[in-house]
Amino acid sequence: MTIQKSIKTITTDHVIGPLGEALTLASLAPREEARWTIRRKAEVVAAVEGGLLSFDEACARYSLSVEELTSWQRAVQRSGMPGLRVTRIQVYRDFYERRQGH
Repeated sequence: MTIQKSIKTITTDHVIGPLGEALTLASLAPREEARWTIRRKAEVVAAVEGGLLSFDEACARYSLSVEELTSWQRAVQRSGMPGLRVTRIQVYRDFYERRQGH
């Protein structure tokens, strides 16, 4: 008797974005995005967290380094969308490093 395992791939056609809107692959920033707004960064993070894109797919699609996308995820987890503001990155980084005793 042969037992076959069914492998199911979980895919989704949309996720809920940072402002409560439905995000699809078509509604994400274009691949050649040159200007990253807070909202666009948060949408990419939401797409990865929700399974619309894998981490590797997001990095490849937008030519992001692992460190860059990871920093976006960390900023959203710690401070929400305001943490993605370029002018606030150092302030938030310093705050969380002091909290952790670094």
